[in-house]
Amino acid sequence: MKRIVIFASGSGTNAENIIKHFQGNGLAKVIQVLSNKKDAKVLEKAEKLGVSNSSFSRNDLHESNIIYNLMLDLKPDLIVLAGFLLKFPEDIISAFANKIINVHPALLPKYGGKGMYGANVHKAVVANNDKESGITIHYVNEHYDEGNIIFQANTKVDSIDTFEDVAAKIHLLEQKHFPLVIEQLLN
Repeated sequence: MKRIVIFASGSGTNAENIIKHFQGNGLAKVIQVLSNKKDAKVLEKAEKLGVSNSSFSRNDLHESNIIYNLMLDLKPDLIVLAGFLLKFPEDIISAFANKIINVHPALLPKYGGKGMYGANVHKAVVANNDKESGITIHYVNEHYDEGNIIFQANTKVDSIDTFEDVAAKIHLLEQKHFPLVIEQLLN
């Protein structure tokens, strides 16, 4: 069975969806959920679903080998960033080349880079009167949102849409496609 580790910083709706998708399907299992915020809702969701979970500090990720060594011990087949807001360290990227993916709430290369996450992206889409937005699932490299694109899905943005409306449309795309793309990568 393939092993998935999820990194998340927030509410964990994508992590929860991925965990549920793989429960009992025989292909893969989420073996660990990690968050850089000790009060992140994702940790509670993982706990309720019986998935090992813990938090860590920025220092644990960037200034020590704690998370690097944990990844080597866990031996994941895929590391999934699902709403994880810190830049991922190059030593882990090198050790797990083409085994780390991220979902971004826009059609990259538009609205990528440092600070472009969540509501910031959706507000930019609305402010620029874009006619569409979407999601991009991509490999993680040493630069924010610049790894090779694996998959994109788009949705129409209406002229009357608020950034909250756009966020809701993007969330639906993430829920529908993210687990399926992960499954395809692991097959």
